[in-house]
Amino acid sequence: MSLPTAYLTTYKNTGDILQAIQSAQAPPRFTQKFLEGLGFPSTNDRTMINVLKALGFLDDSGVPTSRYHQYLDQTQSAIVLAQGIREAYADLFRVNINANSMNATDVKNKMKTLSEGQFTDRVLTQMAGTFTTLVKHADFNGRPSGGGLDDEQDGENQIEDEKEERQKDRKNGGKTRIGDLVYSVNIVLPESRDPAVYDALFKALREHLG
Repeated sequence: MSLPTAYLTTYKNTGDILQAIQSAQAPPRFTQKFLEGLGFPSTNDRTMINVLKALGFLDDSGVPTSRYHQYLDQTQSAIVLAQGIREAYADLFRVNINANSMNATDVKNKMKTLSEGQFTDRVLTQMAGTFTTLVKHADFNGRPSGGGLDDEQDGENQIEDEKEERQKDRKNGGKTRIGDLVYSVNIVLPESRDPAVYDALFKALREHLG
């Protein structure tokens, strides 16, 4: 099950904490002391640390990850947060690709089904509230700039498109396509009763014309 067990016990400061993170230099380790230094000394706010770990912003020891540093770019922060949410709540997005558009009640019901009774009703309420609160600060429609997994995926898609194009050319009645030009190849077969002659000829054609 890909549902994080970390959740917020209060949501009122979530946006302010995220904004403070963007405005501050990344610490060597994100600790309770660092959070207090950002202006959030409440014990309820400390639950944000485990949520940041679940989102892939911090490793298990609290050291900021590359995602954390990407989040500091305020032109990309909402997109980076959306990536973290999709990854952390992967199972929720598998049952509903638009999970970010669901209300808290629907999210809670889906989480209840996915968790198969592992959490109490109160905990599920907090988990659903955490998800919907984070979603408010994320951009699920934007695309990250500067390379990354999306660029790799685009490259893979281009390769697949090229493969499909070559397959279409092979089925195009013996026509070879180069760029936007299509050439028709007319072949005059020699007279022969030996099948090996034709086999060798067609084999050569396949090798040279693809």
